[in-house]
Amino acid sequence: MFSLTNKVSIITGASSGIGLAAAELFLKLGASVYGVDISPVASRLERHERFRFQQLDLRQRSSPPAVVEDCQQAFGKRIDVLLNVAGVMDTFASVDSMDPTVWERVLAINLTVPALLSGQVVNVFKEQPSGGSIVNVASVAGIRGGVSGAAYTASKHGLVGLTKNIAWRFNRERIRCNAICPGGFATGITNSLDMSKIDPAAWETLAPIQALHAPDKTLESMAQPEEAANLMAFLASDAAKEINGAVIPIDRAWSTI
Repeated sequence: MFSLTNKVSIITGASSGIGLAAAELFLKLGASVYGVDISPVASRLERHERFRFQQLDLRQRSSPPAVVEDCQQAFGKRIDVLLNVAGVMDTFASVDSMDPTVWERVLAINLTVPALLSGQVVNVFKEQPSGGSIVNVASVAGIRGGVSGAAYTASKHGLVGLTKNIAWRFNRERIRCNAICPGGFATGITNSLDMSKIDPAAWETLAPIQALHAPDKTLESMAQPEEAANLMAFLASDAAKEINGAVIPIDRAWSTI
């Protein structure tokens, strides 16, 4: 069994879904957790002595350095783990029908924010003999082309590429970067999906692929956030010290289609 005792961790998207599950698990495993989200955090986390939270929009260019600085003020100079969990869905639109504002928002939150925050954290990791670990939440859409819209697919493919680049570039500094690729999970993104805003023509081509993963389309048939959190905790731990640059599906074999 692995431990995260005394590890200082930054977790984005910590108010719901996979981010919330990860925050709770990391605390249980002994880590100190600095959570970030645009939405308010669960009150049960706020009461924990090893938890701090900042509610802000990470798209603001001042946010990534502010997060790192505030985390260091709360827990000391060391940071051991970054979990880039925060993300948003698109409308499943293809390039011929997508709204440019949706493209910009999805790419900003799903790719630009993880890149800029990783850059800030890597600068801390480089000063530490122990390095550090980044775990990015990509998606099965980051390794396949037919499960989401153009914006979401591009953002998650980009995050997979970013993961590999960070892993290779900073391997000698003992900095690890891995990605998990969830399939259908019962998360805030899934629960809040408004079918009235979905591009009907694009959805018609994607629906058969979606149906192969969750035929009954109920939340009970979907994986739970805690399952993704378990994998992220392992990747963040010293038990995974030889795993770097890995892109791991967690999708009940959906990506094998």
